[in-house]
Amino acid sequence: MDATEAKIVEQIDKHREEIIAFARDIYTHAELGYKEFCTSKKTADFLKKLGLKVEDGFAITGVKGYLNPEKKKNSSLALIGELDALRIPEHKYVNQETQAAHCCGHHAQLAGVIGAAIALSNPEIAEKLDGQVVFFAVPAEEYGEIEYKNQLKEQGKIVYGGGKCELIREGAFDDIDLSVVHHIGEEDVSVGSGTGNGFVSKIIRYKGKAAHAAGAPHLGVNALNAANLGLSALAFQRETFQDKDSVRVHPIITKGGNLVNVVPDEVVIETLVRAANVDAIVDADEKTSRAFKAGAYAIGAEYEITTLPGYLPNLAEPANQEVLEAAKIATEGTDYKVVEADPNFHSGGSTDVGDLKHIQPVLTFNTGGKINGLHSVDFDIIDEELAYVTTAKIFALSAYRLLKDSAVAAKKVVADYQPVYTKEEYVKFMDSMNRVEK
Repeated sequence: MDATEAKIVEQIDKHREEIIAFARDIYTHAELGYKEFCTSKKTADFLKKLGLKVEDGFAITGVKGYLNPEKKKNSSLALIGELDALRIPEHKYVNQETQAAHCCGHHAQLAGVIGAAIALSNPEIAEKLDGQVVFFAVPAEEYGEIEYKNQLKEQGKIVYGGGKCELIREGAFDDIDLSVVHHIGEEDVSVGSGTGNGFVSKIIRYKGKAAHAAGAPHLGVNALNAANLGLSALAFQRETFQDKDSVRVHPIITKGGNLVNVVPDEVVIETLVRAANVDAIVDADEKTSRAFKAGAYAIGAEYEITTLPGYLPNLAEPANQEVLEAAKIATEGTDYKVVEADPNFHSGGSTDVGDLKHIQPVLTFNTGGKINGLHSVDFDIIDEELAYVTTAKIFALSAYRLLKDSAVAAKKVVADYQPVYTKEEYVKFMDSMNRVEK
């Protein structure tokens, strides 16, 4: 640990209670994707208080705080925290106004980012950074409320449902060379990542004809029957999905009719179609649409299938040695264990971090401190030191190690990276998955 690293740790320890208080505030005031106005403002206000140049309104609620903007041509590094939460109204810390709860730990990311901002904005530390640091609070990582996102799309406020996808499209990552991201995980600390599924989202709307369900059902066209047949047809597709592709299609019915004594004339289904690679996503998406169309045809109902691009598959990432060393320094003198993530591990879940990884380098680390599963009503933070304070230390130390000494480590990461898509190619692919079928 050199003198600057020691000062980073000292600064974060000095502001430990402030970081934890910020995390608790966000934890108990959760908001949903593209609606994180209060969370966004709190983050922006905190960064402004540190004297940083702050810009907001990226993809509706995104916030960027800039440290050393005069050095961005040398190297520009983003530390990313996600703003949004999940709709889990039974959680003990649910925000009653929004019905949202931070059961995925995004509040810990934000605490880590503002904690890093506290340390790195210290003048003695900032001068040691040979590059720009962007403290980037991003919206809408959780892919829910598809109909709401469709409304935003119709209003011209967004094009894509995922926050980082939208930020890529609108150019908010154009001034960034590489990023460091965090998530709450199972280990004390892990560095690097395995792979994960990508997906597209779909809304299937069946239109039938209302009639008296008991007195004259023969005069109606039952949209719920069409939906049931579509779901059954989808189930019979499953044997065609190959195990290696990790296909997951998991629909819910969000509207099943209006009154029990009226033949349902409108039924709405939402689903995600996930897979481990783009070709498998396209294949499963076609089969899903075909199955739901068949349900409508069999009953004589009409259908409207709206498909929105979701996320690209997450790419494997071996542990970056600078982030790994940062994690070791951050946990020095503690019982926390630091491990390297297995790049061969595959998750059926999805994240828009995968989209960013397709166009520029992203370095990942996880910290623990939780109990029970992500996205569960019993999720909670039981070790605030690990979840919040250690996260801040790893963010800050990683930034320093990547940007010190003429940013040689950051430049090597960028030079070694091979993009899968240019920004333009990425947008073209995403737009190809954006369609309405009737």
